[in-house]
Amino acid sequence: MVQTPRFLPCGDSALTVEFGSTIAPELNGKVLALDALLRDNPPAGLIETVPTYRSLTLQFDPTVLDYEALIRRLEEATRDLQPQSATGTRWRVPVVYGGEYGIDLEDVAQLHGLTPSQLIEIHTSAVYRIYMIGFLPGFAYLGGLDPRIATSRRTQPRLKVPSGSIMIGGEQAGIVPMEMPSGWHLLGRTPVLSYAPEREPAFLFAAGDEIVFEPMDASRWDDLEMAALAGAPVAERVSA
Repeated sequence: MVQTPRFLPCGDSALTVEFGSTIAPELNGKVLALDALLRDNPPAGLIETVPTYRSLTLQFDPTVLDYEALIRRLEEATRDLQPQSATGTRWRVPVVYGGEYGIDLEDVAQLHGLTPSQLIEIHTSAVYRIYMIGFLPGFAYLGGLDPRIATSRRTQPRLKVPSGSIMIGGEQAGIVPMEMPSGWHLLGRTPVLSYAPEREPAFLFAAGDEIVFEPMDASRWDDLEMAALAGAPVAERVSA
């Protein structure tokens, strides 16, 4: 971790505020705190902010907002910045594990000397923090994976991974918002649509939210998938 953030230019209309070099809740808390501060009181010319694991990228109109003036404002804003301590919404996400829904479950379990049931128990025992939304609309990058099941990515990525896939790759976990290529391992699948452009809100999850996974029987899939396609969140809001 670094004590003083770095301000990194990204062309002539963007810059990144980097708080550190690791994946850690405290760093992400500072990212979210600065993001909230700028959204509540944006300088003229600020177009968009993009929070990530450990940095915040700002896109701005250079004809309105001077780069050096923006740096001075950010230096002041981050001088005594405290990490955002409050988490967002905690979601309970139903998952059908294994079989056609999670074709890598047995192989990953065997790799770690576990039974599939033990792997599912470990995977569902964790509380996952959404560090950022990115790569594709609604893709949730999750921290909090139990180190006992951390698994290096596949040497041969798949060209198509179905929407709703629950994946792990390295020390991270993820929820797939739409069909996509991936080298992560597929443990299961959820009918929850984390991104649905015709729904309000289109993005179900946000950076700072938490996820807990709950096993469900495949017999429930069709009903929950229909509900999700009709606009229901399917994921349940739960208290911490």
